[in-house]
Amino acid sequence: MATSLTGMRSPQTPRSAAASPRPVHSPRPKFDSDQLKPYIKKLLASTLQHATWAESRERDRGRAWMKEIGERVKERMIEIEPNGFKYIVLTQINENLGQGGRADMACHWEDSDAVVQEMLVNDSLICICIAFAVRTV
Repeated sequence: MATSLTGMRSPQTPRSAAASPRPVHSPRPKFDSDQLKPYIKKLLASTLQHATWAESRERDRGRAWMKEIGERVKERMIEIEPNGFKYIVLTQINENLGQGGRADMACHWEDSDAVVQEMLVNDSLICICIAFAVRTV
């Protein structure tokens, strides 16, 4: 018996316009993700381009790389827009064994919020950095 997925999706929800009315004359500033994306790309390359998975397994080396990348991305986000946003940075390093992978993300937020993702792959490791800017006011 074939079943249809039609009607199984969640209904569309408005972008919380009713929950947080804003004056028409003062639009909410957006986070400028175009300034962040090239920064993350360059940071990953300069930090990890010649890094190896064996090095990342050394005591605290991989953890230090992830912490450094996360902190520097967060600091850059604060430089771009110092007020009115909360920032979340996720950095993950995995061994590159030629494996495939998939990921997806679903968000419900205002038009002013942003997400930036960059990935670095070399012969030994894969690093993914995802940065979220979520408007607070």
